[in-house]
Amino acid sequence: MAVFQLESRGMQGMLKDAKPDRFEDIIALVALYRPGPMDLIPSFCARKHGREKVEYPDPRVEPVLKETYGIMVYQEQVMQMAQIVGGYSLGGADLLRRAMGKKKAEEMAEHRELFRGGAAKDGLSTEKADEIFDLMEKFAGYGFNKSHSAPYALVAYQTAWLKAHYPVEFMAASLTSVMGSSERVAYYVEECRRMGVEVLPPDVNESQARFTVAGGKIRFGLAAVKNLGEAAIEAIVAAREEKGPFRSLYDFCRRVDTRLLNKRAVESLIKAGAFDSLGGHRGQYLLALDRDLEAAQRHQRSEREGQLSLFSDIPAASGAPGGAPGFQEVGPPLPPCDPLPKASLLAMEKEVLGLYLSGHPLAQYQAQLVRLDTVSTAHLSERWEGDAVTVGGMVSNTKKIVTRNGSPMMFATIEDLTGAVEVVIFPSVLEKYAGLLQPDATVIVRGRVSFKDEEPKVIADEIQPLEAGSEERVYVTIPPELEKQEFLERVRAVLELNRGGVPVYLNFLSCGKTLLVDRECWIRPDEDAIAMLTGLVGEDGVSVQRG
Repeated sequence: MAVFQLESRGMQGMLKDAKPDRFEDIIALVALYRPGPMDLIPSFCARKHGREKVEYPDPRVEPVLKETYGIMVYQEQVMQMAQIVGGYSLGGADLLRRAMGKKKAEEMAEHRELFRGGAAKDGLSTEKADEIFDLMEKFAGYGFNKSHSAPYALVAYQTAWLKAHYPVEFMAASLTSVMGSSERVAYYVEECRRMGVEVLPPDVNESQARFTVAGGKIRFGLAAVKNLGEAAIEAIVAAREEKGPFRSLYDFCRRVDTRLLNKRAVESLIKAGAFDSLGGHRGQYLLALDRDLEAAQRHQRSEREGQLSLFSDIPAASGAPGGAPGFQEVGPPLPPCDPLPKASLLAMEKEVLGLYLSGHPLAQYQAQLVRLDTVSTAHLSERWEGDAVTVGGMVSNTKKIVTRNGSPMMFATIEDLTGAVEVVIFPSVLEKYAGLLQPDATVIVRGRVSFKDEEPKVIADEIQPLEAGSEERVYVTIPPELEKQEFLERVRAVLELNRGGVPVYLNFLSCGKTLLVDRECWIRPDEDAIAMLTGLVGEDGVSVQRG
């Protein structure tokens, strides 16, 4: 996460399999992880770890292909092979590379003859020359320049090193780099939590424009707070540096130029928790906002018009914002009121920060979401068209429309801990699950990924309620006459085909034992999976228990 070129889930999976232990491996993997050459990754990993024999199309090209375990990865390797086997000059090899990329039949026919001729000079048969030429042509179609892949790999290594050795500083810089996207900020904040790095809320007395490091933690940057412009942030920091920390909401409004800081901006700071460290609670600050802002505006207007207060020309005490010696004009006390409920505080944070910072409405469901093998919305873009996925979260928005044949369907936005995704519910599915799709309801959606409109969506097949603390279990009863290895292999095949996060228990009637299957055989108990199991052991042989 946040490591250049290597942060996608697919890249992470590839690295776990490849286990690179030298810089050349990273260069090759960066080049391979693209449509086309991606099919070669399993062979690359198997050859690296001795699970597959390393072979070369010609012994003379071993020095060229050795670092990539006999696999052509780079365009430079194709050119070098043309020189070594086909007798090409360096310029001629570049022309061959270009012709292979364009796939023009006439040019390729000419180069094939040239390659045959050059290979024949070293005693290579026409058949063997064609075999090598065909192999080169195949790889050249999607080969990547090593000269491009190497600097990408270098930056990838450098960012990975920084994340490993300076995790707090690295994540603070990474958060700053994505401040313009609240979705990416939420994504990286979740990564900080996973790493054990605490992200502190914005604070009028501590925050800078960017995310900063504070005592081994990350302080939220003011530039990531919505409705707060660059001029306002500069005015806040300048006022703080000139006369010290702010002591109250009134002191803040009085000292920061209200021509640069309007009510909406201050309200956003309150909702973000930026005044929490001054005492009181956000409900009180929201009540006091109009009063203190209007008083501050009158004060600043009077100063600009030259209407000075009684003590305005008396030097202030050290650290005091103004007025007579020892005076600290903090303004009237905050009005009394009940604290806002936790849900309201979280909703405010989501409104102005784009994420829940002090908590999350789904926090109580996190273990459930992991156990159910859900895909985070932030990772959906890494999936392929039509992939089966399970997502879980809170319904934040719904829109119902009527299809051409008069049937209702729905578009629902589901939010999880990392972002949100639009779920498409067609009429047949909506008819079954409409009652679950209420605002703020927590649900599990099983469906398929769609990239029809570029952004990933989920086409819903099944929807279930997500309940805190509830657990699903699937029980499959094996009658004595079916307790044979061949039949159990068929059961295992069905479980692997429907792999998910719900544990499966096998009841063996002959001995009265119930055994939990291996984790890799846990399933997602959708209608198809249950139907397949029922087809093996009968309707009475399968049960799904919740709670």
